[in-house]
Amino acid sequence: MSHLFEKINNGGVYVICEMSANHGGRLENALEIVRKAKEIGADCLKIQTYTADTITINCNKPDFVIHGGLWDGRVLYDLYKEAFTPWEWQPKIKEECDKVGIDFLSTPFDNTAVDFLEEMGCDSYKIASFELVDIPLIEYTASKGKPMIISCGMGSEKEIQEAVDACKRVGNDKIVLLKCCSEYPANWKDMHLANIPDMIQKYNVPVGLSDHSEGDLAAILAVGMGACVIEKHMKMPGIESADSGFSMSCDDFEKMIKDIHDAVEIRGTIYYGPSPLEKGNCSLRRSLFAVKDIKKGDKFTSENVRSIRPGTGLKPKYYKELLNKTAKRNIGYGDRITLEDLV
Repeated sequence: MSHLFEKINNGGVYVICEMSANHGGRLENALEIVRKAKEIGADCLKIQTYTADTITINCNKPDFVIHGGLWDGRVLYDLYKEAFTPWEWQPKIKEECDKVGIDFLSTPFDNTAVDFLEEMGCDSYKIASFELVDIPLIEYTASKGKPMIISCGMGSEKEIQEAVDACKRVGNDKIVLLKCCSEYPANWKDMHLANIPDMIQKYNVPVGLSDHSEGDLAAILAVGMGACVIEKHMKMPGIESADSGFSMSCDDFEKMIKDIHDAVEIRGTIYYGPSPLEKGNCSLRRSLFAVKDIKKGDKFTSENVRSIRPGTGLKPKYYKELLNKTAKRNIGYGDRITLEDLV
């Protein structure tokens, strides 16, 4: 069973380690990534379920050639044929996840992939940014009743709303949206993490970040802005793949997870007033003290009363009210002014 909502409902951040093509075409590499993801503290291992034929067609016309970016000039079919995770591996990958105790998640790219993952017992589904506009696929996937994690790269407000509505239309409200910039790697100036709190309010669902940028700064900032899920690609040393150019090393991924936990602790909860350790410092606040000897019957003035440290006397907010009142007792230099003096 996925621990997604259990973790985020308890105020934690659910960290997804995306394998994608970083197995480099070898099952043993894929299983090693599973074990490493568990070892460094990720909550979930994610793969993608497609073949070149389920995601596109074998055609090299200009429409099917990538222009710009990491895969400039690549034909879609050839890229996906190189990058896909063989379907016969996927039950073995999930079995390894179950064995080591890490959640398993996959991104289906057509209905046959959903059916295949259902047979495997997949606990939750991810919709990739490029499929955000494939409403029939979202409806079919959501109809299985499992948690839906939807990346929103390139998405307009209306397109994101349509995806959320598609899930709810088939009775599924277990939705998490991921802010995403679908650049590989993503430029910081294009990430617009300010969308995260806006999306939480606008769509009334948990929101996280699918991060394709370099380093962990975006992930940590996202957590500070309310992100409850972080998804990032991880690569093993020495393995080149279609995705390794924008993926994070295992060591850096481990550091990011620690930093995320620290960021959650720093973010904390809404709380006003002194912390337990601050309480001892309240005595160092300012308060009203006699700075000259004051005899009974004298007026309190700016010459004989000041707001100074420590904070054991009358609060400074009573200063103006105190002025020109008459002292009812003798008050020595350095004595605190009390509420009785005011009354």
